[in-house]
Amino acid sequence: MTAAVLALHWQVNVIEPEGFFGPMLAEPVEESGVVDRAATFHDAALAAGVPVIFTRFTVPEGEGDLVRNTAFMQAVGDAQESFRPDADGARIIAAMADQPTAIYDNQRLSGLAGPATEWLAEHGIDTIYLTGVATNLTVEQTARHGTDLGLVVHVVEDCVAAADPDVHAASLANLDLATAGRVTAVEAIARFGVA
Repeated sequence: MTAAVLALHWQVNVIEPEGFFGPMLAEPVEESGVVDRAATFHDAALAAGVPVIFTRFTVPEGEGDLVRNTAFMQAVGDAQESFRPDADGARIIAAMADQPTAIYDNQRLSGLAGPATEWLAEHGIDTIYLTGVATNLTVEQTARHGTDLGLVVHVVEDCVAAADPDVHAASLANLDLATAGRVTAVEAIARFGVA
């Protein structure tokens, strides 16, 4: 196994109250405690020599590869100034700012629909562990995409969160069938050879 952690959308626009999706996600993310758990997990992965690749949803001038084919993509397209790569909302949250092995931007829901996929291939990664917000959006989309690319995909179940606990649970249950199965952070760290 050559593994990496793919850390999805840990950016101000998604996690913090002042971010674009703050009204929907900030409170449930805070209540879940997922930020502290994921930050601890990322640190453990890095200590074990496992790269932690962050993806950010951004909209560059000219919209890059953004396609306004869903209500979600229409909303971010309309608010694209908030998603510019150098905008405050695009920043990785403070709790994780020093963790990225690399950061890749894209304009799709899947973290693998962009340059992160090339990095994984160039480094011989065959197994990915996903953390991020929201479980039923970027995490689920990326997990399914990774499986279709032939990767072994595990969602780190205690390092993901969604706006609604029932939707979160349903998404995880779906992903048990569509991936190599979910794991806890403790289980993943044990696989990295860290006690």
